[in-house]
Amino acid sequence: MIWVDWLIVGIIALSAAISLIRGFVVEALSIIIWVVALWAAFQFTGPFAHTFLGGIELPSVRLAVAALILIIAILMLGSMLSWVLGRLVRSTGLSGTDRLLGAVFGILRGALTVVSLVAVASWTPVCQDPWWQQSQLIPTVE
Repeated sequence: MIWVDWLIVGIIALSAAISLIRGFVVEALSIIIWVVALWAAFQFTGPFAHTFLGGIELPSVRLAVAALILIIAILMLGSMLSWVLGRLVRSTGLSGTDRLLGAVFGILRGALTVVSLVAVASWTPVCQDPWWQQSQLIPTVE
């Protein structure tokens, strides 16, 4: 195995370890919160940006500020909800199951991350590099 193979294993292992520590409920809620935050930004940035008409003159900056505020606010609220639900799961005695499911979720998320990175990289000339050709894991991922 060469360095890129170890990087692939590392990405999957790190994702699994983080999810093992955080648990399935927190990890799944995290993805839902990101989806909600991005959806809210797409839906409400325009109307929300109008509140900055007097303070920010450039429309592009006004839209960017509005989108960032919406995303950050929703992520903060989601983080609080995630913390509460994580505590609730730990107090019910389902912590072991939650963490095991979290690790499985983390492995799947890590694998999806690797597949996505390899897919994007395969559209570039990097797939002709010697290290790409020598990798033992990239052909499996492709």
